[in-house]
Amino acid sequence: MAVEGGMKCVKFLMFFFNFVFWVCGIALIAIGIYVQIQLNHTLIMKNAASSGAPIVVIVVGVVIFLIAFFGCCGALKENYCMVTTFAVVLVLIFLVEIAAAIAAYVYKDKLRTAFEDSFKNGMSKYNTTKDITESIDLLQKEFKCCGAFNATDWKQYPPFNGTDAVPDSCCKTIIAGCGKDPSATINTDGCATGIDQWVKKNIGIVAGVALGIALFEILGIIFACCLMKGIRSGYEVM
Repeated sequence: MAVEGGMKCVKFLMFFFNFVFWVCGIALIAIGIYVQIQLNHTLIMKNAASSGAPIVVIVVGVVIFLIAFFGCCGALKENYCMVTTFAVVLVLIFLVEIAAAIAAYVYKDKLRTAFEDSFKNGMSKYNTTKDITESIDLLQKEFKCCGAFNATDWKQYPPFNGTDAVPDSCCKTIIAGCGKDPSATINTDGCATGIDQWVKKNIGIVAGVALGIALFEILGIIFACCLMKGIRSGYEVM
């Protein structure tokens, strides 16, 4: 028995929103991979506390990608079981995202602490490996910073301990040997402050994207419930 108007519209709207979910899933996977690479190679943050966030983003992206595909198939085939499963999983994802947002707010200060500890660890191993040296230098160049809290931090670590010298990447105008030149102008702000400001500057974009995805999820749940009701009533959505 064909359903006219409303239910047919719900079917195609659900398909459309699942397609959007599918694209969002791909975007989250890409963002998570990019952030993970940046954390590992640029920010030298390789502990579980700091790398957990991008891994969670990648996992959520994969789940959304798979669920969106599942929802599209359920809508097109008008399969009650598939649509119901889609709705239940989407509700669970929505609840997990709420819990993650609350946890991120509660533990937001720990991210800075994790970065500070990782950066200090990198400073203590400066010049021991090429990767660590390049990571520290790249970070100090990009954020125009020096040391974890300020430039004097380098006095605690070799090969700069006990001197006023700093890595060349601390210099505002970088030339070979400028870090050992007393007349050179160096960046005095710590990298922990630079990262903290960068996070605060970009948190609005992240929050906006998260709210947008949440809105689509709510609409997807509503459409799925409407379609479930129509299918259960014995209608055949054409």
